[in-house]
Amino acid sequence: MAARSIASLSLSFGLVSIPVKLYAATESSSDVRFNLLAPDGSRVKQQYVSEKTGAVVERSSMNKGYEFERDRFVVFTGDELKALEDGASHVVEIMAFIPEKAVNPVFYDKAYYIAPDKRGGKPYSLLQQALAESGRCALAKWAFRGRTRIVQVRPEEGGLVFQQLLYADEVRSLSDLHIEHVQVSDSELKLALQIIEQGTEDNYDPTAYVDEEKQRILAAIDEKIEGKQIIANEPAEATGSGGQVIDLMDALRASLKGGKPKAAAAATPAAPTRRSADPVTELPVAPRTRKPATRAAKAPAEAPGKVRARK
Repeated sequence: MAARSIASLSLSFGLVSIPVKLYAATESSSDVRFNLLAPDGSRVKQQYVSEKTGAVVERSSMNKGYEFERDRFVVFTGDELKALEDGASHVVEIMAFIPEKAVNPVFYDKAYYIAPDKRGGKPYSLLQQALAESGRCALAKWAFRGRTRIVQVRPEEGGLVFQQLLYADEVRSLSDLHIEHVQVSDSELKLALQIIEQGTEDNYDPTAYVDEEKQRILAAIDEKIEGKQIIANEPAEATGSGGQVIDLMDALRASLKGGKPKAAAAATPAAPTRRSADPVTELPVAPRTRKPATRAAKAPAEAPGKVRARK
């Protein structure tokens, strides 16, 4: 299926304007979504009620308010909020060029792709190649859906990533945390470096990993459609120390050998919690037939089938 663009933009590069199309870089349609149902199996709908009177309030009659003191609000109408919005613009203005690694990934928000629109092929390729060769990325300003956003434009696999960034006040600092810095010995550091070297890979291959929870849910949906009952499994045995104190050097050496460290001092292990499986009540819904999904034992290259349950 061909990708569908979200918007048509003009990327301002000096005196050059590059017409581009904006595309989502991530996919959420493959998420498993459950519907809320009444005991008889019918859908339920959401209503808003007044805390004061209990009466149902229609969305068309609602206003938005900011709570500046407890239970005290300043109320804004839709027109007032609209007047505060930045006007949407198709022009994306490049403000600066910075080293490609200068942006901490913690500031990354939603990612998009941009591709050349009509007559934009040559200037697009010029910007992409210039950024790749210089080892830099572009910082740009973009007004979208009533808000101005800062974006990073960086080269990637022959194209350009349009990375929306968070503002400084949207990201917490590590300095807000209490992190105790403990002195480690040279031998401990040497063993830790050996463990890192032993587990080093050249790159990140996203196809090597699979959303196991999603696969379990999809398999359970298949079983429910076939009329089977879902029984909760017993919790897996903990792989940690089980409450025992582990000598750090022993743990590091055992990690290199692929074994388990010996406990230096025994502590009373916490009793494992077990959750009993309650019977699952089948809702009186119309029967459906569907071919059960097949999945590979290891991570598949493609997402398994379409989503069964949607809102």
